Amino acid sequence: MKSAPSSVLENQHPELVDSFETFIQRELVPLASELPENGDLPPFDLRAYVRRRSAALGFYAGDHPVELGGSGMPFTAVVELHHAAGRSGCALAPYALAGSDGPSPLLRHGTPEQIERYLMPLIKGEATRCLALTEPQAGSDAFRLSSVAKRDSDGWVINGRKTFVSNAGHADMALLVTATDPGDGSETGPTAFVVAMDHPGLRIGQRYEGMSGEAMFEILLEQVRVGPEAVIGGEAGVGAAMAMAMDSLSRGRLHVAAQCNGIAEHALRLGVEYARERRAFGERISSYQHVQEHLVSSRAEVECSKLLTLACARLLDEGIDAPDNAALAKLTASETATRVVDRSLQVHGATGWTRGHPLEFLYRYIRMMTIVEGTSEVQKVIVAQAMGL
Repeated sequence: MKSAPSSVLENQHPELVDSFETFIQRELVPLASELPENGDLPPFDLRAYVRRRSAALGFYAGDHPVELGGSGMPFTAVVELHHAAGRSGCALAPYALAGSDGPSPLLRHGTPEQIERYLMPLIKGEATRCLALTEPQAGSDAFRLSSVAKRDSDGWVINGRKTFVSNAGHADMALLVTATDPGDGSETGPTAFVVAMDHPGLRIGQRYEGMSGEAMFEILLEQVRVGPEAVIGGEAGVGAAMAMAMDSLSRGRLHVAAQCNGIAEHALRLGVEYARERRAFGERISSYQHVQEHLVSSRAEVECSKLLTLACARLLDEGIDAPDNAALAKLTASETATRVVDRSLQVHGATGWTRGHPLEFLYRYIRMMTIVEGTSEVQKVIVAQAMGL
């Protein structure tokens, strides 16, 4: 709605968003209509096609520089595209934008050779990757890693176990974050390595099926020998993984926030449309105050969340990267979307609960958004620390 408060910040790139929405409607919606109703994860070859097609049109990884294969978009534009993808309700739309298998900000810190070999194919949609960070005893607390890279005469030897790794089943490369043993008795922080998935000693272990979406995997590292060229950033990157990651977390969290806002808007629209049509006790259910409470509360929360996310994106474009701002936006958007989807499903009653209904899928899908890119509790810790608590 152009009269909505969020439109003040939202419509900064109207031609770009219109072009992306046209791509979704003309090309992705027809493809999505052929997917089975009981399948919430499109086949990998179809997702790969969408990724490459979007990259050819300039949408995928659009915030990366033109010389690297991107479109040089401002970050506010990327946020609006993620919002549009979520708002569309099309199952294929999120795959048209770079996500957890696309270019990683970690690789922006890579050497020129690493950028050309690994980052550019990711930006162009020609390759995929996974991030192997979480371990059985180290999830949100990423400084408690037990996997270790030990320096030897030829480079590094990596041993350990990673868990809950998204995209590992189809990734071309893994970004491994491990503790570091320089071999000289000194102390240093975690180090990030880029390693091909078929590298000797690296193998996939247990598969974890979630409530919806991608399966996750265990990655086992047994005497994985890599040269010094595998350290992201070269020698300067030894021990610097967390500093490099912190430099990019805000963008990833705002991507998630924007998608959550779009999903919430889509769910709210479904709720309003159903309430206007459904009759009970001789009246449209939209006339009942309890139903109005669900929908009006949802609209208020969605508007607030959109304004917060868009404002944080604008600040990033202005060179102000405050991690607590992104944490606030991700916390607000993910929790808001969870509540809005729940309320809209409640408005639908048994219809929304039935397998195959869009809200039944969204109810399962949205739950992971309060976990990915840092749990809601971690976001609160970040904000609390920024407040001096």
